[in-house]
Amino acid sequence: MSGLPRASDLGLVGCHVCGMVCRDVEAPDAACPRCGSSLHKRKTASYSRTWALLIAAFIFYIPANVLPIMRTVSVGDVDDNTILSGIIELWVKGSPDLAVIVFTASIVVPVLKFFALSLLLISAQRGSRWAQRQRSKLYRLVEFIGYWSMLDVFVVALLTALVQFGFFSQVEPLPGVVYFGLTVVITMLASMTFDPRLIWDGRDFDD
Repeated sequence: MSGLPRASDLGLVGCHVCGMVCRDVEAPDAACPRCGSSLHKRKTASYSRTWALLIAAFIFYIPANVLPIMRTVSVGDVDDNTILSGIIELWVKGSPDLAVIVFTASIVVPVLKFFALSLLLISAQRGSRWAQRQRSKLYRLVEFIGYWSMLDVFVVALLTALVQFGFFSQVEPLPGVVYFGLTVVITMLASMTFDPRLIWDGRDFDD
């Protein structure tokens, strides 16, 4: 794979908005003929921006797990639950399906995104040519699951519907939801600022 020419070697550049492949134009105001977006060989300061957003997301993820994310009222009992205790609460109250959804959306997905983006950043910065095709697919996977990352926030809202079925008499969102929402949004921005083309550059391109 390392011997194959890159798009930049062929005088081509891909639009990062619509994906159209265009002729590389040296003019600083070069724009995509399809969507009008500015053309760049690589996203500006991709490494520093992605690292900054990823670290910020991790910082917000700490209070998202420590602070209560929802309050449940059932048979006179009032419980302020963190993400983990909320998962246990759902399981105990007879909602194992929702417990699995919350665990996947709030624990599994964020941790995997932190790991995946860190791996992509470190390997690209080191100019590694290891598993380039697989790392490119990993980035697409991170992009895909990003669309479903807000599922946990919506689950808190969905829990209010369970009141009608007698699982809980009342459900209220608490500050932990805000921090978790910020974590989700910032990790999505981090994946957007990372330039997957850097994966294929190896040591031949200096960001």
